[in-house]
Amino acid sequence: MKGPRPTPRSSRARVRGATIAAFVALAPLLPAAAVAVGTLKVDAALPYVCTLPSGPQPATVRITAAFPERAEAGEEIRPADVTTTVEFPGAAVAELTALKAATVRAESRLAVGVAQGEQRAEATWSGTAQPVAVPAEGPLTLTTTGDVSSLTTGTEGELSLTAGAFGVDLALSTAEGAATVPASLSVACAPAPDAEGRTVFARVPVGAGAPTGGPGTAAPSPDASSPSSPVPGLPLPPLPSDPAAPGDTAGTATEDPGAGPRADEGLKAADEDTPGAPAPRPAAPPCVTKDPTPMSLSAYITGYSNVRKQDGASLIPLTCVLMEQGDPEIVFGGTEEEPETHLINKAVGRLSTQGRQETPPFKGTFLTFGFAPTTATLVLEQAGPMALYSDTLLSYPYNISETYVRVPLVLRVLDARVNGTKLDVGPSCRTEKPLSSTEPDPATYPGDHMVLVGKGLSTFGGDAKGYLLTGGGPLVGKVTIPAFKGCGAKGENLDRLLTASISGSDNYVRQIQGQTCNILNPFPPINPECTDDGQPYQVPRAER
Repeated sequence: MKGPRPTPRSSRARVRGATIAAFVALAPLLPAAAVAVGTLKVDAALPYVCTLPSGPQPATVRITAAFPERAEAGEEIRPADVTTTVEFPGAAVAELTALKAATVRAESRLAVGVAQGEQRAEATWSGTAQPVAVPAEGPLTLTTTGDVSSLTTGTEGELSLTAGAFGVDLALSTAEGAATVPASLSVACAPAPDAEGRTVFARVPVGAGAPTGGPGTAAPSPDASSPSSPVPGLPLPPLPSDPAAPGDTAGTATEDPGAGPRADEGLKAADEDTPGAPAPRPAAPPCVTKDPTPMSLSAYITGYSNVRKQDGASLIPLTCVLMEQGDPEIVFGGTEEEPETHLINKAVGRLSTQGRQETPPFKGTFLTFGFAPTTATLVLEQAGPMALYSDTLLSYPYNISETYVRVPLVLRVLDARVNGTKLDVGPSCRTEKPLSSTEPDPATYPGDHMVLVGKGLSTFGGDAKGYLLTGGGPLVGKVTIPAFKGCGAKGENLDRLLTASISGSDNYVRQIQGQTCNILNPFPPINPECTDDGQPYQVPRAER
């Protein structure tokens, strides 16, 4: 390994302590499953018409969720327990059995219109489901759960949520486990004509003067028209925060549609309200450690990742990582003339998005081959252990730190559109192996994985600079995006197209980590590191 790694001598001391080590990586956690007291529970069954290869078929789309029964202006409204269920009739089942499909796995997308008075915005609620058996005859019911957007509005008035276009991708397998021919079907659905006026499935009063809507079921609303313009204070989806990529790369940086408000939104100096009080915490996805130990840590991170071949970048949205640190170790090294004392920290971590080791979907928009506007919905899936190694040289009056974050991530493409036209990439489009970086210690850390490096300097009684374990800061690196495999549907192979468009080396990554939360041993709050419920207090913002 490069960096200030000491030459060990026979004297070696292990130091226990839970507040010394930290770990950070890429991973958001979306809405919590727990429903708080005073909730509005939604259960709306809506008629849809879905287009299958044989033609239009009636279907029922059912939406369940929980919202706070009332919110204040500026307060985050986060849907919980969200499920989307589609019930196909027997005719649709017959089409699947004709393909010799024995199991089906669904991925869904629901367009959700958000309205407040005359203002409109739109979000996409995505969901996935485990494979289910195809019945001998209909109906076929598929229930998906997944990523949804939070809502924030700075004005008072009732918010209404309207169900719009619904799409579902069906990955099909035979009884022997092989793919059918074709291996997948993409089904587009729209509200049925008789659903007009009944597609509003939730109303949330905002502010003291807002009217209260009935809980639970869809109801007609004059605000149920299709979203057409952004709603001030309703970041659904958030607009791009910065048109430039990290480093010197020019391009388009696009935020994740499910990331909620920008990380820096709502930040203000601590003395704006009460001198000495901590700054208000901006809205952030849940970052909860279940059954924490004294060695459990958590942190938020966000930043940009270039796609060098496309001359653009994507914003990897505000994310959470849960980690468990090992025993910190003090190592005495150097020479007799210049002895050194190093603090070594190791930790392991995992991505956690509603129980899955992956990020939520995020979008990137690029000019493919320099002229075709292409938007892709992407996910980073953890493909192996995540590891951190930090070496801090303890030397008065300076402490010099170097931290390596290593994690194997596979890039998966969920959806792609060229000039607004959907490109059917199928259900299994991904890189053939994990993203990779140049590894300074391949004997200890073999295999393909991304490497991010943070370097920092702290002084006794002074300010810290750069990246420090518990204080956070920038982590940077370069990755190679491998070739793609499994891309395409209906006999069309898109592997070469995506490989030619995206794959390549020297893609710059810059992530900003916030201060870590040591859940069972938090700092007392003048500058709190944890919220009252044990989540990281500091919410970073992306930087180039």
